[in-house]
Amino acid sequence: MPKKSPTPGIGPVREDGTEWRNFYGRRHGKKLRAAQAHDMDVTLAEIAPQGVTREDNPDRTPIDLTDLFGRDAPVWLEIGFGAGEHMFHQAGSNPGVGIIGCEPYINGVAQLMSKMRDDLLDNVRIHAGDARDLLEVLPEGSLDRAFLLYPDPWPKTRHHRRRFASVENFTALARALKSGAHLRVATDIPDYVRHTLDVVRKMPEFEWLAEGPADWREPWSDWTRTRYEAKAIREDRVPHYLTFRRV
Repeated sequence: MPKKSPTPGIGPVREDGTEWRNFYGRRHGKKLRAAQAHDMDVTLAEIAPQGVTREDNPDRTPIDLTDLFGRDAPVWLEIGFGAGEHMFHQAGSNPGVGIIGCEPYINGVAQLMSKMRDDLLDNVRIHAGDARDLLEVLPEGSLDRAFLLYPDPWPKTRHHRRRFASVENFTALARALKSGAHLRVATDIPDYVRHTLDVVRKMPEFEWLAEGPADWREPWSDWTRTRYEAKAIREDRVPHYLTFRRV
């Protein structure tokens, strides 16, 4: 658990002395319905990766993904899946792929759990917490694809350091991605596009695959619109779709 820093202006610090900055906002919304609460108490425990938190795995031993999914399969990661529309779509369209979703917002997790219960998806695993904890224990070169879709933009300049798109986080992500694996980033905030490209330009681990405007203006062929994107379009914001390759 992060501890309060004694230095003014510096956020909470971890046991290793590094600063811990939340890249997400609130964790809880309205009270869960009874069925949702049951899903969170019972079903989530059955599909959550074990040994992710520092309390459960202080030595940060890599988790076994074959054991996690019960088979050897390509593994995708979605960071901050919101209500899970995209991950639910991808899991149903790609039953041979194991997908891990990270989402700290409990109500969003509960919404996805309801969808999974109704459609009996068995290739999704959920970490209802910070994606950085999971990235620390993923085996090196274990991910075939990763998604960062409509992350919190933290629009105020003083909050930019809370954005998930950072050299620190992308370095951890690059370690877990296989060579040639793709990282997809979607956002409706032009400044977040610039910010992300600036981060990637500093990193030899990634290359941007765009060759022309259509490559960031048009969604991927297997894309499904999320509620965040629908809201952006209603409010006349333009979605951008960035694809990076792990070099």
